[in-house]
Amino acid sequence: MSKILLVEDDSRVASFVEKGLREKLFQVRHVMKGYEAIEETMQQEFDAIILDIMLPDLDGFDVCRTIRRREINVPIIMLSALNTPEEKIQGLEAGADDYLGKPFNFLELIARINAQLRRKSFEKGNFEQYTYYDLSINLDRHVVKRGETEITLSPREFKLLLFFMQNKERVVTRAEIAEAAWDLNFDTNTNVVDVYINYLRNKLDKGYDTKFIQTIKGRGYLFEQYTEE
Repeated sequence: MSKILLVEDDSRVASFVEKGLREKLFQVRHVMKGYEAIEETMQQEFDAIILDIMLPDLDGFDVCRTIRRREINVPIIMLSALNTPEEKIQGLEAGADDYLGKPFNFLELIARINAQLRRKSFEKGNFEQYTYYDLSINLDRHVVKRGETEITLSPREFKLLLFFMQNKERVVTRAEIAEAAWDLNFDTNTNVVDVYINYLRNKLDKGYDTKFIQTIKGRGYLFEQYTEE
């Protein structure tokens, strides 16, 4: 599950972009100031940064230069309402990987993000695929298979499975699952996590001797291959 840092001080634009990214199964951290963005990149790793140029403290060029001086090589996509050739050149020379003028088509933004993620994965020798036992997830095509059998999942189920695959063979709590798959603080009075895990179990495990999702009483869930005795 790719994590995006969104640096945008226009609350209307930020809300629109953040909502769309979450619907596309990205995790999103939104900040409104340049110094906040720099601090975030020092505290945690991101898969990509969407960086507006016009910010209330530092401008996006200075933010980008600072990030690069600290040898943080995360892909950066700059956004700007001016969209002049001179500004594009300035952004790229500051260390940005791509540049998109406002207003923009949201699907174009997604395509540019995915292109940067693919490039980064290729450089690292990684590919957009997770495999475990006979289970595979193709992130580019959103295809899940057990062996040669394709399994149809809803977007929420897909996001939940991806979280499990990234945390396989480790017990995860219901709160961790809720934060990763729903981007919300866990409400102990809701059973939404358990409901969706049951949905996922029915699609992944039902009819197979080897199963994946185990309930660890009092602790949470474990995604690990096992055979029922």
